[in-house]
Amino acid sequence: MLKVNESENEFRFGDHGPKYLTKGPNVDLGVVVLKPGQDFPNHYHTTCEEIFYVLEGSIDFYIDGVRVPAKTGDMLQVRPNEAHYLINQSQQNFKAVFIKSPHLQEKDSVVVNNPDLEKE
Repeated sequence: MLKVNESENEFRFGDHGPKYLTKGPNVDLGVVVLKPGQDFPNHYHTTCEEIFYVLEGSIDFYIDGVRVPAKTGDMLQVRPNEAHYLINQSQQNFKAVFIKSPHLQEKDSVVVNNPDLEKE
């Protein structure tokens, strides 16, 4: 059994980005926060799939370069080798839960160039 509180963990980039609440033994789970104008580099996972459930705000995901807008209540499943880039082009903070599975000890992320952005 494991119990943690979000406030006990830190964001990767100070006040934004991913914040892991648990890593393994079978899945990784955390939250990601992006403030207006912030983004998260385009990357893919060689083995893991990643699920995002949007808690607050809206975000533009780019999956293999294709814009997929998401809002509160939406779920997005990203399969292995699908590049995903997140950018908050709204005026509100974005917050989502993310789940990565399976948990791997070795690095599974490959950073790639950001896609050309489509405008609404």
